[in-house]
Amino acid sequence: MVPKDLDLLLDAARAAGDIARGYFNASPDVWEKSDGQGPVTEADLHVNRQLSADLQSARPNYGWLSEESEDSAARLSTEYQFIIDPIDGTRAFIEGSKDWAHSIAIAKGGVVTAAVIYLPMRDAMYTAALGQGAALNGTPINALPNKQIETATVLSSKPNINPKYWAGAVPPFKRTFRSSLAYRLALVAEGQFDGMLTLRPTWEWDVAAGALIVTEAGGGVSDQKGLTPVFNNPHPQINGMVAAGGIHSKLVAALA
Repeated sequence: MVPKDLDLLLDAARAAGDIARGYFNASPDVWEKSDGQGPVTEADLHVNRQLSADLQSARPNYGWLSEESEDSAARLSTEYQFIIDPIDGTRAFIEGSKDWAHSIAIAKGGVVTAAVIYLPMRDAMYTAALGQGAALNGTPINALPNKQIETATVLSSKPNINPKYWAGAVPPFKRTFRSSLAYRLALVAEGQFDGMLTLRPTWEWDVAAGALIVTEAGGGVSDQKGLTPVFNNPHPQINGMVAAGGIHSKLVAALA
C-alpha cells in the first residue's frame, strides 16, 4: 500500500458524502440501467464523477473500476486499482433509507490494501488498511467470535435460504437483511452480526472494501466455495461471498 492511500480514500469518501446528502430525499432523477442491473440516480453519477476526479488526479497511475464507469481493460495492466461503488444500496437511497454507503477500495495483485465504507446519513466511517486492523470512526472493531451457527444472526437476502444452496438442511441461524452489501460487510466487521452471505455472482465493487474491513477485524471472507476472493478480474465478478467471525468455516461447510 502506498503511504497515505487510506487518507486519500477518507477524504474522497467525505466529499462523496457531501454530494450524496444534497440529493437524499430531494427527488433525484432515477432511471433503470439498460443491462437490467437495477436503478441508478443522478446522485450515483455525480458522486462517481467526483470520486474519479479526486482519486485519479491524486493517483494517475492507478487503474479504475467503478459500477458507474465504462470498464476498460487498461486497469488489468496497472499495479494498483481503485474499486468503487459510488452509492451501494441505490434502492435504499431512493426509498429514503439511511442504509446506503460509499464503498471505496484500492487493490494490488488481487488483494485489497486500503478500504473505506462510509454511510453519510449514519455518520459511520468504516476503514481498514492491510495489516493495520479495522476501525469505525477511528475506534478499532472486531468480528464476533461466536462459533455456534445455531445461535448466529446472519445478514442475507431471502433467496439465499433456498435449500438448493445447502448441502443438507438449511442451518437454523436467524436471518436479517440490509440492502447494501457493503453495509452488511461493515456490520459483520463491527460485530453487530455473526455473518453475511450472498450466493449469486457478485460485482467486485460491492464487496472489495468490505472484504478487507472484515478480515482486518479478525473475520473470515471467502467466495461460496471457500476460496479467497481475488479482485481486479477481467470480468469483475466473484462467486458470491461469505463473511463472518467465528462461524465462517461452518457457514462455508454447510453450503452445497
